[in-house]
Amino acid sequence: MIDNFLLLFDYPVLSADLALNGLLIGAVFVLAAFGMALVWGVLNIINIVQGEFVMLGGFVALMAAEAGLPVLLGIPIAAIALFVLGWGLYRLVIFRVIDRDLFVSVLATFGLSIVLQQLSNELFGADVRTLEAGLGTLLLFDGAVALAQIKVLAFFLALGLGLLLWLFLKYSRLGQAIRATAQNPRAASILGIDTDRVYAATYALNAALCGAAGALVVMAWAIHPYIGLPYTVRSFLIVIVAGVGNIGAVVAAGLGLGAFENVAGFIFGTEYQIALVFLLMVAVLVWRNLRLQRKRMYLK
Repeated sequence: MIDNFLLLFDYPVLSADLALNGLLIGAVFVLAAFGMALVWGVLNIINIVQGEFVMLGGFVALMAAEAGLPVLLGIPIAAIALFVLGWGLYRLVIFRVIDRDLFVSVLATFGLSIVLQQLSNELFGADVRTLEAGLGTLLLFDGAVALAQIKVLAFFLALGLGLLLWLFLKYSRLGQAIRATAQNPRAASILGIDTDRVYAATYALNAALCGAAGALVVMAWAIHPYIGLPYTVRSFLIVIVAGVGNIGAVVAAGLGLGAFENVAGFIFGTEYQIALVFLLMVAVLVWRNLRLQRKRMYLK
């Protein structure tokens, strides 16, 4: 561990490689975190099934490629398929936990995550699957730093979707309805906004963002039916650091988490990488709680 840490100082190019690849990895975390921030801010639920949406997006992209479609076309296909799934799950389960205790939503979405895990295991098998994007590798610093171009695509896609999401929420009628419902659902309903439709659209949009993220995950790394929990934890960590209403902060927190995870995984070993994310989440929650206690508040 100490030797790995010292290598970062002895070989600055290695540090640059880890940091740049980490930032690109963080872009995928940002896509999933956008959705969790929306759902938490508008529906006031913590969506434990977030990671399973990412996993299913990867499998949809994989099936699209196996059907002979262009690999990159799997990204919008996964987003559309997960949008439909998200809408259906809202109508089936999620609408029942709106305005209920937050713990009820955690239990309901945790149950959904288990169901989706087991269904995916039955449908797709437990094998680790990956999909070659065929975009090649970008070499920097005379070949000392190698960046998979699918990761570069993921980075710019995350930034672009963040900008589109901001424009959508600010200028579109549905986006304005989502913002109004997030601020005061009762007042929005009195003013004629169909809050149930807004909730359904928000949850479906969250699933679509996760689906796009999952398509990038299967191209850049790998998927299997049980990868969901780490992505849920990452999304939750990003949102509690950035807040539910700040898209720019979500981007910064997601990219920072990707860089931290990549560097920490190199220093401590990849087998501890996810454990470090969990520890970081606990540390952030304790820090937030201490800050709120100083203001004589409590963490809801």
